[in-house]
Amino acid sequence: MKNLFKVAVVAATLSSSLVLANVAHAQDSKAKKAAPAPVLPVECPGYKRGTTQIVGERTGKKVQRAFEAYNEDKIAEAIQILIDIETSDTFDKAYVDRFVGNLLAAEKDRAKEANVRLTASVSTKVLNDREHADTLRLLGDLNLQEKEYATAIKWYNKWMDFTCKEDPAIYTRMAQGFYELKQLDKIIAPADKAIALYSKAGKVNKNPYVLKLTSYYERKNYPETVKVAEELVRQFPDTPRWWTQLGFFYMLVEDYKKALSTFEMANNQGYLTKASEFKALAQLYSTNDIPYKATKILEKHINSGLIKKDEANYSLLANAHHSAKQHKEAAKYYEIAAKFENNADLYRKQGLLLMSAEDYKGAVVAFEKALELGIEEPGRIHFSLMEANFYQNKFRTAYKYVLEAKKSKQLRRNAEAWAPYIKEKAKNRGITI
Repeated sequence: MKNLFKVAVVAATLSSSLVLANVAHAQDSKAKKAAPAPVLPVECPGYKRGTTQIVGERTGKKVQRAFEAYNEDKIAEAIQILIDIETSDTFDKAYVDRFVGNLLAAEKDRAKEANVRLTASVSTKVLNDREHADTLRLLGDLNLQEKEYATAIKWYNKWMDFTCKEDPAIYTRMAQGFYELKQLDKIIAPADKAIALYSKAGKVNKNPYVLKLTSYYERKNYPETVKVAEELVRQFPDTPRWWTQLGFFYMLVEDYKKALSTFEMANNQGYLTKASEFKALAQLYSTNDIPYKATKILEKHINSGLIKKDEANYSLLANAHHSAKQHKEAAKYYEIAAKFENNADLYRKQGLLLMSAEDYKGAVVAFEKALELGIEEPGRIHFSLMEANFYQNKFRTAYKYVLEAKKSKQLRRNAEAWAPYIKEKAKNRGITI
């Protein structure tokens, strides 16, 4: 924003030099070359450019001194010369206020002073049209910088009303102002105007798109958010963040197929760099019934250290292996996850998967660890231990656990059915229970 004020200062000083040339009576008009027709400051229907005014001779001499000081980088001196000017002429006063206001705007911590001077310069409406228009615009920029967003928008509207012009940069700044004011619904109109004007000029600017995206997202209008994100990807295909954000937005509207294809394309282009992005890709593989690919993504980035090695992420990996019916691998990672905080339920999951893999010995170890840690509903673990021992022909131990399982209201009936069956199998092997 400071650059805007530097430009404004240059414009002001150039304008001053023209005035001062008049004051110095530099009038060799025949020697001047014909210049191209200037762009009019106002585009309103029927507009006719008014007569250019100049400052009086007395004021002009003081302005000349200020201008010379400015050219010598004596900014403080130039400002003070202008501040000390006293004049009763309305135009002279407006001109000086504008000049010093421009200089103050470029100085640190003098924005309020600049605002006062610039506001005074346009209040009487005696400045030349270009100077008046430029000052209205500068007042908008100055107030935007100073976080006076409502005032900034007011000045931008005054500039448009006076000039009958439309500028995409102005519309973008107005949209920014509405965002800062939390008037999210008001962002859309100026953002759309900015986008259309940039497009008309054969240009594209991400800022109005981002403001529009933010407006819809923060108002939880996710379908419209997706549309803007799609446009951002089309307009800026080489920007990684738009791909990943589009993928996340597809997830918000539960379009998991498009979310997966978006994340896959982003990954193939090397655009995924964050743990959250790779975890999202893994989640989408699982959601779209491709759990094997989910395991590969998670294993790669957990092993590299990009995805944190913790209970939650190892549980996620274990679940992916489980979905892929890779029971031994799933059991291995559930055990790793369980060890972080002695999670009894994860040991239970490990045991069930080892049972599915017919590793009954390993299952017993996992189930006993779950019991040791005080798992909720121990009856289910007792029942599982009964099964694991039974399939190892450890009938006495199996019978011990089936008696424990009978204490559970939910499992009593099943346990009562198993008890005589265990006794019978034991008897057939010559084992007395």
